[in-house]
Amino acid sequence: MKKNRIKILELLSLVLVISCHSPSAQDKFGVALFNGKDLSGWTQKGGKAQYIVEDGMIMGKTVSGTPNSFLTTDKTFDNFILELDYKVDSSMNSGIQVRSNSLPHYMNGRVHGYQIEIDPSDRGWSAGIYDEARRGWLVDLKSNPKAQAAFKQNDWNHYRIEAIGDSIKTWINDVPAAFLIDDKTPRGFIALQVHSIGNGDTPGKIIMWKNIRIQNDSLELYSKKMNITPVSTKNALTKSEKEEGWELLWDGKTTKGWRGARLDEFPTQGWEIKDGILTVLASDGAESAAGGDIVTEKVYGDFELKVDFKITEGANSGIKYYVDTDINKGAGSSIGLEYQILDDDKHPDAKLGNHEGSRTVASLYDLIKADLNKPIHPVGQWNTARIVSKNNHVEHWLNGTKVLEYERGSEAFRELVSESKYAKWNRFGELKEGRILLQDHGNRVSFKNIKIKK
Repeated sequence: MKKNRIKILELLSLVLVISCHSPSAQDKFGVALFNGKDLSGWTQKGGKAQYIVEDGMIMGKTVSGTPNSFLTTDKTFDNFILELDYKVDSSMNSGIQVRSNSLPHYMNGRVHGYQIEIDPSDRGWSAGIYDEARRGWLVDLKSNPKAQAAFKQNDWNHYRIEAIGDSIKTWINDVPAAFLIDDKTPRGFIALQVHSIGNGDTPGKIIMWKNIRIQNDSLELYSKKMNITPVSTKNALTKSEKEEGWELLWDGKTTKGWRGARLDEFPTQGWEIKDGILTVLASDGAESAAGGDIVTEKVYGDFELKVDFKITEGANSGIKYYVDTDINKGAGSSIGLEYQILDDDKHPDAKLGNHEGSRTVASLYDLIKADLNKPIHPVGQWNTARIVSKNNHVEHWLNGTKVLEYERGSEAFRELVSESKYAKWNRFGELKEGRILLQDHGNRVSFKNIKIKK
C-alpha cells in the first residue's frame, strides 16, 4: 500500500512538472509588440506612407510617388515566433518584414531582408517568403494550393511566423504555407510594409494590423511541426536567380567542375567537403604548398560571380579570376587577378604591398585597395564576395556594397601593374577569358554558394 502511495505521488509530481513547463490553451501567447494606443517602440523607414493608430489597430495608408514604406520595431530579434492579424485592400500589395535591416552602406539605408508576402491578387502568394531588396522570391506558393486558397479577401487574416535558427516557417489562417532553410541574415527588426504606388494610382488605400505578439524564449515548447518539404538556398539557385541566368559553380556535394590548378584531378588532400561547405584546410600558412589551389574546369570571359566565404583568425586566401594555369608552373599560386580574402586585423599582409592597403580584404590584390568603409563581418561569420566583369570593366563587391572598380587594360591599370609584383608578367590581367580559382594559402577558409552568370 505504501509503495502504491509513493508511485501515485511520483506520478502527480510528474504531471505537475509537465503542466508547469507546457503552454496551456489559456496562456496568452508571447508579449505585445504594439500597445494598441500609439507607435511607441516603432520607427518609420523608407517612404512616406501614413501610419496612424485607430481603434487599437495600426493603419497604413498609401501615398503616391514615394518608395516602399516600413514601420520597423526599434528592437531587433533573432529567434522568435510572431503572430498577428491584418486586413488589406484587395488591390494592394504589402508584407511583414522579419530579420530585416537598414544599413548605411547597403543601398543608402534601404530596408532589406525576409518579407512574408501579403498578396490579395489572384496569384495568391500570401505568406510566401520574398527577400526584399536582395534576392527576390525564395519560396512562392505555386505548389501549395491549400495555402493559396486560405487567404480571406476583404477580411482579417492571421499569420504565424516562426524564425528559429536557419529556418523560417509561415502559416496563413492556420494553414501551413512556406518553409525556408536560409542563413543569410540571423537577426534584424520586424516591419509592417506599405507598398509604393504609382503616381497614377489612387492614394489612400489601407492595410490594418492588430494583435501583434511575439514569443522569443522557450521556443521549443511553442514551435509547431510542418509537413512541408523545406526549400533550402544552401548551394542552390533561388527562383529569381534561375530567371536571371545564374548557374551553380559548385554543387555543394562533389568536386564536379573543379580540379587542382596544377593537377588533372581534384586534390586528394588539403580540401574538405562537409555539410555543404568547401574548406581549404590549415597547413603551415604557405602558398599552395598543401592541397594547392583549385580552379574551374571551364573558362569564363564576361561574368558575374558570387561566393560566400568565412575566414578563421589570421587567415589569408583569395578568389582569382582570368587565371591561366599554364603561367607560373613553379612554386606559389597560379597567376590571375585576385579578390583578396584576409583577416585585416591579424594578418601582416594587410600592411604590405606596393600600393597602400591593396592587400586588405576585398581589394584587387597588390593593385587597388578596397573602400576603407567596406562592410566586413567578423571572423567566423559568413561574408559574400561579388565580382562583376563586363567589357573589361570590373567591380568588387562585399556584402552588397561596391568597394572598388577599374578598367582592365587601361593606361591607369597598366601603370599599377608596372609598380606591382605582377610587372614581370606580360599583359597581366588582360586575358580575354580564364578560370576561376580558390586559393590555398595554408589557412582554414570556407566557401559555399558559389554561383556565376555569364
